[in-house]
Amino acid sequence: MRRFVLRRVGQAAVVVLAAYTLTFAAFHLLPADPVRIMIGPENAVDEARVAALRAEFGLDRPAWVRYADGLWHALRGDFGTSFQTGRGVGATIADAAPRTLALAGAALLLAVPLGFVIAWLAAHTGRPWLRRLLGGLPGLSLSMPTFWLGLVLLQVFSFGLRLFPARGDGPAGLVLPAVTLAVPSSAFVAQVLSVRLLAEMRQPYVSTARAKGASVARVVSVHALRNAAMPALTMVALLAGWLLSGSVVVETVFARNGLGRLVETAVTTRDLPVLQGLVVVTTALVTVLALAVDLLHPLVDPRERG
Repeated sequence: MRRFVLRRVGQAAVVVLAAYTLTFAAFHLLPADPVRIMIGPENAVDEARVAALRAEFGLDRPAWVRYADGLWHALRGDFGTSFQTGRGVGATIADAAPRTLALAGAALLLAVPLGFVIAWLAAHTGRPWLRRLLGGLPGLSLSMPTFWLGLVLLQVFSFGLRLFPARGDGPAGLVLPAVTLAVPSSAFVAQVLSVRLLAEMRQPYVSTARAKGASVARVVSVHALRNAAMPALTMVALLAGWLLSGSVVVETVFARNGLGRLVETAVTTRDLPVLQGLVVVTTALVTVLALAVDLLHPLVDPRERG
């Protein structure tokens, strides 16, 4: 187990390093100059001021020097200061993270049970038309653009029925954004679990259980669901990354000030320290969740123990 954990930690470190490196490289392939963006197009360009700001932020140094220096500081948890605000990146992320984590957590709490229920009903029902209908729901959910779903929910439940506020960081303001993220997320869980459940229902132990008088519901719930749940649980770690990336669109639609809006602003203004800090933090979070799911495998599936 120790060797397994060390190997996965090493793989996670490589993933985080690759994310940091690719972000740095992509930033320097963009044609816009962050200093000129910061000064603003409405102001007359003062080349002396531009040079002074580039020196202040270290942008006048060679790219490899900036990369090595930034990486060394990042390893110690220091991602520098924002080009736009002059504030520490760590403090900026810490302020925005709770709102996004609350949104992602609420969406996950809705998506996982919903996905399991859809897959369970599809495997349990004896009506072919209902099975086809339930089997088609994940594809339908995935085909809906997130921003479109968010706008529809806003129009119906905020502007029409006035049940939930159109914006806000309170519990009521969290409902519609969480549902917007949960609907396509539940489709991932339902799709993976449905395929596995249908495969498990064709296994000999299912026929044996049915021959002993067990109902279809009991066979699905007690036997097949447990054996089929592992891929769906693995999807939870991937869903965490998808939810964090999906928050960019959802927080824009619902005007929530979280990590998603921070990513949007950092990309628009070419704020490299903030963008790299966000990439490293979110990548590390997803890899830690993936490691946790891997460690839970033997507890869920006894066949993987030992």
